[in-house]
Amino acid sequence: MGRGWRRLGTALGLVLLTVYSLAPFYWMVVSSLRGEQDILSNAPLPAAPTLANYADVLGGNARFLLALRNSAVIASVTTLLALVMAVSAAYALARLRFRGKGLVLGAVLSAAMFPGISLVTPMFKLFSDWGLIDTYPALVVPDLSFALPLAVWVLTSFFIDLPWGLEEAAQIDGCSRPQAFRRVILPIAAPAVFTTTILVFITVWNEYLVASSMSLTANASPVTVAIARLAGSSQFQQPFGQQMAAGVVVCVPIVLVVLVFQRRIIAGLTAGAVKG
Repeated sequence: MGRGWRRLGTALGLVLLTVYSLAPFYWMVVSSLRGEQDILSNAPLPAAPTLANYADVLGGNARFLLALRNSAVIASVTTLLALVMAVSAAYALARLRFRGKGLVLGAVLSAAMFPGISLVTPMFKLFSDWGLIDTYPALVVPDLSFALPLAVWVLTSFFIDLPWGLEEAAQIDGCSRPQAFRRVILPIAAPAVFTTTILVFITVWNEYLVASSMSLTANASPVTVAIARLAGSSQFQQPFGQQMAAGVVVCVPIVLVVLVFQRRIIAGLTAGAVKG
């Protein structure tokens, strides 16, 4: 009887957690389907569903399409650079023995937790002096400074538990250390690398604080900034419906990626814990 109640409590808790997590996304979808007349309605379903908001965002708003391209470029470049550097750094921190390794890991973790708001003003001054405001470098470099510590920390925790005997065996067979790393270690680390790629990409894709300061026009603005700057048909109109539609367009690709690759993501997050 006690076990049955525990299972019921667990199921109920999972249901409540799911509803709590999906409720904002559900309301965003519902709001995106409302017309101007009932956009402020609290009804659980739109009275007269319409795709007009999506048509306005995707069909008649060239700036939003440009923002999608900007976000794709910024997130892809930042993720690629972060992975290249993080894989090398994580391998060195896990494989090499040197003084202060714990201090380095602590510094990486501290950098990941550093409040970004305190860095916006000095970074804006720096990039402004270099004439890089409203360009991709002014967005990629700050995003890289936030994404790289996350990637290094996740990959280091995985690399530490790798069976290094395989690398040593490859070196005995004639491989150099770079060859052994490329042919033996990287294939084993593929789940963790894939998971880190998804996490970094999502982090950069959702970034708003730095992007809102470094992008002043639509030339380099990502979608997070473009949604906040959507304008209505008049000065005093707030385009809630268009903003909700734009939010759905931005969220759906990320949700689909997570749903499709959830097994690999979970495998990457837990792989380091099961290797001996």
